[in-house]
Amino acid sequence: MLRIGPYTVASRAVLAPMAGVTDRAFRQLCRGLGAGLTVSEMVSANPLLRDTIKSRRRTDHRGEPGPRVVQIAGAEPALLADFARYNVDRGAQIIDINMGCPAKKVCNRMAGSALLHDERLVSRILGAVVGAVDVPVTLKIRTGPEPARRNGVAIARIAQAAGIRSLAVHGRTRACAFRGHAEYDTIAAIKDAVGMPVIANGDIRTPADACAVLRHTGADAVMIGRAAQGNPWIFAEINHFLASGTTLAPPSPREVGTVLEEHLCGIYDFYGEPLGPRIARKHLGWYLRRVSGGESLWQRVNRIESADLQLALVRNHFARFTGALAA
Repeated sequence: MLRIGPYTVASRAVLAPMAGVTDRAFRQLCRGLGAGLTVSEMVSANPLLRDTIKSRRRTDHRGEPGPRVVQIAGAEPALLADFARYNVDRGAQIIDINMGCPAKKVCNRMAGSALLHDERLVSRILGAVVGAVDVPVTLKIRTGPEPARRNGVAIARIAQAAGIRSLAVHGRTRACAFRGHAEYDTIAAIKDAVGMPVIANGDIRTPADACAVLRHTGADAVMIGRAAQGNPWIFAEINHFLASGTTLAPPSPREVGTVLEEHLCGIYDFYGEPLGPRIARKHLGWYLRRVSGGESLWQRVNRIESADLQLALVRNHFARFTGALAA
């Protein structure tokens, strides 16, 4: 059982933070389908961006079960510490620090995985944030800046000394971005080097992948990112496989339609119109790959900015699998 400070995480499969994906609607859906923990989209500690609509949405946890985790990003220890306090005051129960994002627009500001180049700065940031709040602070990293310098073990030891309560590790370096394949030997070495919980991340697409990575690394949990897009059932599937060694049947088209409708309604409620239907388009594309006729339906819903019309087209498509047309 994974424990982070006072919190017990019931499932060993957790949802990775993904910008533009893991908004409140998706986090709530994944928790309901078996994710033990979900993390907000990354939020910049830049005080000039703190009150933007995007930042306010990313730190909106209304209706979410605890523990509520906010991921923050930046390169200035004092700003990150202040931003951690700001989020705790607004309901965050765990603060997660991003040192794993490989995106150029993040790394060019010496944030995200760019920080792995400077172990002294990493230590200063972690110490400042841990000292600023009375909730658990966690950290997400990559295995190092580049394949020739996989300093993940050194960073993990710095994190443990600073009081970080758990560590998520993506099995690629900053330089690798999302190319090639994740490697798990460094994650195993990190788990051997520290006593805190370690969560393995990277290229975990199936329950069998999750089981193999847990065995190889000794990690306490796995973190699922892109494999959950359009497939929030993956958490229940992993939980079932780890408990029984057997594979759940994939969701039926009717089940896909039911969950998709719930997700769409959550998106519309959260964003309103016309932004909600626009945000929904990418999720629809991921879901509709799973069902017969999904591509032609996506071509239609992808041009719609009315929530009612978009939802009606989806309902009518999936009604064919239940033998009745939607009203």
